[in-house]
Amino acid sequence: MIEVLYFAWVRERIGLPRERVQTTAATVADLVAELSAREERYALAFADLASLRVALDQELSSFDAPLAGVREVAFFPPMTGG
Repeated sequence: MIEVLYFAWVRERIGLPRERVQTTAATVADLVAELSAREERYALAFADLASLRVALDQELSSFDAPLAGVREVAFFPPMTGG
């Protein structure tokens, strides 16, 4: 089981702040594919990966990163500000 967290507009599109996911995904990209296949709201949230960032166990990561041993995956838009 992996804890998946959604922030900002990702959370708004999916309608959940977090959920526990049983997955066989090997990478973050595989997990995104599994989630996107669930329902249209997930497909919409993950439609443009260039507008998303991902963190694994609170460390910024990439979509090709392996999920082995990971307990938490967080999806969020790029941080902006100044």
